[in-house]
Amino acid sequence: MATHTETAEKKTGDTRDFSISLDSIQDFEFRIKYDQTQLQYLIMDEPSPLGHDKGPDPARLLASAIGGCLSASFLFTAQKLRLKMTGLRANVHVSHTRNEKGRLRIGTMAVEIEPRIEEPDEQRLRRCLDIFEDFCVVTQSVRNGIDISVKLKT
Repeated sequence: MATHTETAEKKTGDTRDFSISLDSIQDFEFRIKYDQTQLQYLIMDEPSPLGHDKGPDPARLLASAIGGCLSASFLFTAQKLRLKMTGLRANVHVSHTRNEKGRLRIGTMAVEIEPRIEEPDEQRLRRCLDIFEDFCVVTQSVRNGIDISVKLKT
């Protein structure tokens, strides 16, 4: 059975609310539709043998979101501190673990950011390192725990 949630974004004060939709395609493959992007959709699938590896799985999407948000936060902070950046590369290593019930969970994520700075300024770089994580919406939300409600419509 395919599921669908309307896509919408509304701005209320300092908050931005949005929705995405996921439609089941086959087995564990889903088409994700995003709002306000040029990307029409993204395929998400579980790795084999459960799925068919047709796209990233949810854990990889979470790692991408954390790595992407930290990278953007670093670039934002570096720009504010007038560090001359030519880019950066980020690597995210994810380790799975099992909880007390034996269920698979994400145990840890290690993010390594390699900034490419034209003219390094140690004082500005140190300041950037001290504050950039605080601007990362995704990482700070995951660290603090996100209130998630689930409703099944029948």
